[in-house]
Amino acid sequence: MAPFPTYLDVDYSDGEGQTPEEYPTLDTKLEKAIEVTRRGLEQYENPAVMWTGGKDSTLVLYFVREVAREFDLEVPPVVFIDHFEHFPEVLRFVERWADEWGLDLRYARNEEFVRLGDPGDEIPVEALGTENERELRDRLGHEGETFVFSADSYEGNHLLKTVALNSIIREEGFDGVFSGVRWDEQAARADETFFSPRHDPEKYPPHDRIHSILQFDEAAVWDAMWTHVVPDAVEGYPVGHVPQDFDDLPVGVEPEDLPVSPKYFEGFRSLGSERGSARSDDRPAWLQDLDGTTERAGRSQDKEDLMGRLRDLGYM
Repeated sequence: MAPFPTYLDVDYSDGEGQTPEEYPTLDTKLEKAIEVTRRGLEQYENPAVMWTGGKDSTLVLYFVREVAREFDLEVPPVVFIDHFEHFPEVLRFVERWADEWGLDLRYARNEEFVRLGDPGDEIPVEALGTENERELRDRLGHEGETFVFSADSYEGNHLLKTVALNSIIREEGFDGVFSGVRWDEQAARADETFFSPRHDPEKYPPHDRIHSILQFDEAAVWDAMWTHVVPDAVEGYPVGHVPQDFDDLPVGVEPEDLPVSPKYFEGFRSLGSERGSARSDDRPAWLQDLDGTTERAGRSQDKEDLMGRLRDLGYM
């Protein structure tokens, strides 16, 4: 069998050893994002966009939609991983903008969990089907008789997110997956490249990750949101207007009119599960101390230092 993928011409070393500082202005960051996005859309035969409803993946989706429009390319399907513990506001946000933008939205779910119980429940391993039990025992080395149904635990994160993601990649035959990871966001992502191979069939269905916003830091993401994403989505929105709160919006514009999750207005800087995410401050995310504090400090999976292990198994 020929190694995956035989038809691609991408540079897997692009971005190696780099940091956001090597893209010092918003314009240089935007230019690189457009370059990577265009190459991804043109090179991959069956790509997809991972979309969580968060700021990073929404920015990735913005570049995909704009580049597709500019160069007469197809907007790929958009995949939302449903781990059953989302903020209701996040689900409404995703559904509202998928409809507004005419997206082909597809849900990745580990369907077995629909019948197993509720988030927070202790689940007997023997209640799992063969595939999930194998993932738990053989891939994770879990030796207990039960595990917690939680998107924030090592076991739950793998079964609810990674297994669901790998399943939809396998079923749909996606060869390139656009993902909103950034170098500065988490230590386990600091060595990523713009085109990142995932070719080991023992771990995941062979595919590539396309990382178009690696070069952004948190502040630059918000700059791009208020100067490009929001004005392009909301008619009459003043370019560069940064709202101080829900009440500081242009006349006639309501919070639900913005392609920005309301949880960011409430002080959340990183959106994970409803139980595993904490508000960082009373101020909107973009008004907080982005340089002096940690973006993902409120995320349970980061507190447990799980990201490196999870990414090795195929997580984003």
